[in-house]
Amino acid sequence: MANNKELITAGSLEALLKGYLIYSDSIISKDDSLFLIARDKKIKYLFIISDQGILDRFQGEILECSGLDQEGSKLKKCPLIWENLTELRQILPHLNPSVCKGKASFGAGDRLGIVTSAHIEGFGKRDIFPVLAQQSVRELDRTGRNWKDVMGSAIWGYVESGKKVAFGSDADHVKEENDLKSAADAGFTMFTVDPSDHIMDLSVLSRSDISSKYNGLDNKVSLENKYVDRIITLGNENIQIDKDRFVPIVVKYTNAIERVVSLYGFLKDYLKRPFDFEVSMDEIEEPVTSLEHYFISSELTSAGIKFNNLALRYPGRWEKAVDYMGDLDVFERQLAGHAQISNMFEGYKLSLHSGSEKFSTYKAFSRLNNGTFHIKTAGTSYLEALRVIAETDYDLFRQIFTYSFECFEEDRDSYHLTTDTSRLKGIDGMSDSRLKDYLDMRESRQVLHVTFGSILTAQMGFREKIYRKLFEDEKLHYRYVKENIDRHLDLLV
Repeated sequence: MANNKELITAGSLEALLKGYLIYSDSIISKDDSLFLIARDKKIKYLFIISDQGILDRFQGEILECSGLDQEGSKLKKCPLIWENLTELRQILPHLNPSVCKGKASFGAGDRLGIVTSAHIEGFGKRDIFPVLAQQSVRELDRTGRNWKDVMGSAIWGYVESGKKVAFGSDADHVKEENDLKSAADAGFTMFTVDPSDHIMDLSVLSRSDISSKYNGLDNKVSLENKYVDRIITLGNENIQIDKDRFVPIVVKYTNAIERVVSLYGFLKDYLKRPFDFEVSMDEIEEPVTSLEHYFISSELTSAGIKFNNLALRYPGRWEKAVDYMGDLDVFERQLAGHAQISNMFEGYKLSLHSGSEKFSTYKAFSRLNNGTFHIKTAGTSYLEALRVIAETDYDLFRQIFTYSFECFEEDRDSYHLTTDTSRLKGIDGMSDSRLKDYLDMRESRQVLHVTFGSILTAQMGFREKIYRKLFEDEKLHYRYVKENIDRHLDLLV
């Protein structure tokens, strides 16, 4: 067989793949087989130079080319499909996601599934664990994707980048066992469970209702013996857990904790391999207090739950696509207390959801957590994709924004937003050169951010037009996404 490394140095690849653009960073040699990603004007492919035994494992077509057959090697062009990725991951084990093992970590959600290569470039050489395949159940429902699609697109982008760093994959905001099962089958290594539907809304209950629910608990006596009159110390403050404060906490969170225990038990029994486990308590109206945090962590620990991350609802507003809205001093004081509680139990990091663009909070979040944390972003890269559209296809961007504006009032229902669309400037009166300003204004950013599902599933063909335009302007798209990730991570690490 020909020495495949010689093919690279001799420039033979360009001759073999005439008409294709080679992603040179993707070229990797393993046991005399050569693998790389290249594209024509419409599609990306995996190309393999190897012997027949390796090539037979992959779906695709053998290309006629001189200089290989007589050496025992052939060239095969393979579609970027799940079956081919499965074979490639067996040959190149570093393509498989792994668990985080307690390091600082950052999740870079990719709703379009095409910018993992730019995400990993944004991480650079920083000492932070990248979670490259991250999507929530809500995002899957709204984009028409599935767990395998999210995992597959992320790993193909990782192949394209040529990196060999450990990375994770997060099935986010999962509420049901069937979603955990599907994500586990797709190879996810991190599972974020969301028990928010089981957190009791105390605002609709009277004091007598709360007492009645508490008195109906079978374990109330053991809970009182464990917690009531106990004193916990946070900084210079000693907090006594009196019964009046304790009872509402138990009523509010007991069902949610039981749900977490159930989902964890299912996952542990089904998966039978190491995994990262995150508990999300952030999608509620009121901030989680220090005592509530203490109770949640204590009960999860007592139940034997090995949770790696805990996401809390912090004070202030954490709206999508914009910076933190609230008193930073209050946020830092409460975060300091939460950090101390997490240190009491050890073994888990505090997680910040809705982390996109929360630039004013990052330094404090990193500092107060001693540089060990998890930040989760989702729609920020989607907005950078739309920035490319706004600069390169004015008509398409106008259509997208107009449709997003029409869908916004319905789509905003599942988000906590204070967006005032009356403050938006009419797009019809905006010059083409100023359209990109919509990606920097609070109201328009939020309109575009939360309507992604409506845009990507609309019958007007937005999805195909967006993908086609971003494929044509891929370098610009990658640059904007990398710069955006850089901006986040520069403040954290």
